[in-house]
Amino acid sequence: MKFILGLGKFLTVVFWWVVLVNLLIPQPLPLNLLINAAGISLLGLHVLEVLCFNASLRGRSHRWFDRLQILLTGIFHVMSIPKPEEASRRA
Repeated sequence: MKFILGLGKFLTVVFWWVVLVNLLIPQPLPLNLLINAAGISLLGLHVLEVLCFNASLRGRSHRWFDRLQILLTGIFHVMSIPKPEEASRRA
């Protein structure tokens, strides 16, 4: 499961890199609009994820870093956060 989450995070970061490159060096017209639309949609989805999972981040030591990672990688970071009972068992 850890491999799948890491791969998902990596591919999401690659997607954000493609969106950023598209903003700096626009692609041909139909592809340009599709990349921008996908980037806006994914950003909106990640903002909703931050709002939905905000309460579960309250006990974490680096809440703002977690929120930033959720904005960047979305559900892949949320799934990699250990549950409170798992964290207390490991300690």
